[in-house]
Amino acid sequence: MRRITRIATVGVASAALALTATACGNTSSSDAASDSKEKSVAIAYDIGGRGDQSFNDAAYAGLAKAEKDLKVKGNDAEPSDGESDADKVQRLTELARAGNNPVIGVGFAYAPAIKKVAPKFPKTTFGIIDDSSVTGENIANMVFNEEQGSYLAGVAAAKATKSKTVGFIGGVETPLIKKFEAGYAQGVEDTDPSVKVLSQYLTQPPNFDGFSKPDLGKAAAQGQLDKKADVIYAAAGLAGSGSIEAVSAAGKWNIGVDSDQYMQAGLAQYKDSILTSVTKDIADAVFNLIKSVEDGKPQNGEIRYGLDKDGVGLTDSNPAYVKLTEVTAAVDKAKQEIVDGKITVKTAP
Repeated sequence: MRRITRIATVGVASAALALTATACGNTSSSDAASDSKEKSVAIAYDIGGRGDQSFNDAAYAGLAKAEKDLKVKGNDAEPSDGESDADKVQRLTELARAGNNPVIGVGFAYAPAIKKVAPKFPKTTFGIIDDSSVTGENIANMVFNEEQGSYLAGVAAAKATKSKTVGFIGGVETPLIKKFEAGYAQGVEDTDPSVKVLSQYLTQPPNFDGFSKPDLGKAAAQGQLDKKADVIYAAAGLAGSGSIEAVSAAGKWNIGVDSDQYMQAGLAQYKDSILTSVTKDIADAVFNLIKSVEDGKPQNGEIRYGLDKDGVGLTDSNPAYVKLTEVTAAVDKAKQEIVDGKITVKTAP
């Protein structure tokens, strides 16, 4: 796999030059690389980049699977610190010009860039994870029912807590992360109304440090531990690793997010504290889009992954979780009721 290093933040003049060059190219020259015989695909990471043990790593797993199973060449591009939409436009343009198809933006922050770049490369499929606001014939929107998986986490937390206090830490207060909070709080409330939920966001837009700085997650978790929380669910990307560290040191329960964090090598020293994880099948979503392009039937429009398709869920990798039969039984019951339509999960707190 070819790894593209972090693209340095460009100045206004450089960004304008890059955009002008793109705009001046006609459709045939833009698509020339797309007609290359070499099959290559690319993903552009979100804040935190590869190695976040969470969101971005899940996308990378899908790319790696495509390399192995579909025999395509994979390219991945890192974000730069404090980057602008112009930087994302430059990155996606370079990936498309290089002949990658599809080109996938990992995270809703890529929406403005995909809106600008996709029309210039009509033969290239652009995928975006966690956003359905930008649309087009060559755009695939991979979205998830995060609130459903988070509801199951709330059920598990309410059953596992001994202090009757649990915590939620959101990286950045955006509508997407509020879905995690809403489902979690509802799951706790429906399971045991006497359990208190402490909720905190690390940063507010446009400050997205809450997805990238572990120290912020660690401090927030410590604050909730001090208030007697003994189960903490962090939806905060790389910053969530700081929360996991603090909760583990206190001997309390973590609930992971996006990937099965119990199985993540980078979190191995904390794994015994990770009761379960809310997963989003980002890996399969990425793989499925790549395969659709390889099959000549590229996906487009909204592609939704929920509990009914195992697109979201709760892991059982930790043997300690499996042994908590009261917890697992309650989670299994809640899952079936959501799938059957007996429980409707809120998408806002």
